[in-house]
Amino acid sequence: MPRYQIIANPTSGRGLGEHSMPKIDAELRKLGLDYEIHRTEAPGHAIQLAKQAAIDGSGVVVAAGGDGTLNEVLNGLMQAREAGIKVPSLGVIPIGRGNDFCYGVDIPHNIEAVCKLLASREWRLIDVGLVKGGDYPEGRYFGNGVGIGFDAVVGFEALKLKKLGGFPSYIAAALKTILLYYQAPKVKIQMNGLSVTQPALMVSIMNGRRLGGGFMMAPQGSMDDGLLDLCIAGQVSRPTMLAMIPRFMMGTQAGHPAITTAQTNRIMVTAIEGSLPAHGDGETMCTRGQELEISIIPKAVRVIGSDQKGEL
Repeated sequence: MPRYQIIANPTSGRGLGEHSMPKIDAELRKLGLDYEIHRTEAPGHAIQLAKQAAIDGSGVVVAAGGDGTLNEVLNGLMQAREAGIKVPSLGVIPIGRGNDFCYGVDIPHNIEAVCKLLASREWRLIDVGLVKGGDYPEGRYFGNGVGIGFDAVVGFEALKLKKLGGFPSYIAAALKTILLYYQAPKVKIQMNGLSVTQPALMVSIMNGRRLGGGFMMAPQGSMDDGLLDLCIAGQVSRPTMLAMIPRFMMGTQAGHPAITTAQTNRIMVTAIEGSLPAHGDGETMCTRGQELEISIIPKAVRVIGSDQKGEL
């Protein structure tokens, strides 16, 4: 089996995935890598391909797409890990809209540069998150973050915008969501031995740093510290919601009185009044969930990136 298994989503980035395939193929050939490219054909296909690549003994599995493709590949690898199979290293070629996972691990967005990185021996061990509840009572893994409430609805609305891509689609979706999602559900938040019940427009639970291609939910976050970084927003008015958008873009929201930040390795969020829309790495976890448990698995996957060097 070729050492590198490239799992490519041709529909990622509003078609950027398919457009990028010839360039990726040319760069990998130029570097002399032993590889083959598999195009995904339906939702969930990347999970199957990644798990099978691990079973077959692949050395490196590469997600070529956006954060959703990365999420599926990561879930396939973690399912293999659960089964006691040696997990290949994870590579990423970011050709999606947000590419927030790559931002969190300092992977370049230039195809030529990232292919050169894949050919190197540079890697780092990162933590992986696990969310249980909603549509995934058995659990689903995530690499970058889970959003409950406002930021989940922003993601849902961004998917509906067919003529916009990248960060502009999330900005437009955020403005629309202010009109749609302004009444905070009452939630119970349990973490670090404490329990707090409060209205919460948003509970952002980050392994990485950024969501939506430009919203700095956890500007100091790290993917290898064994901790989740939390950003919790209480009930505020619509004008205040609008005024806070620039704060999230700059990562200065922690100074606002409606914002609570914290770190934990496990958190439980329960709806007391209302329900919980939620996403994981931009993938829908639920639209009306009642309880979600999120935890971190320290140093679970080796990612090709610029941190340490070792044999791949």
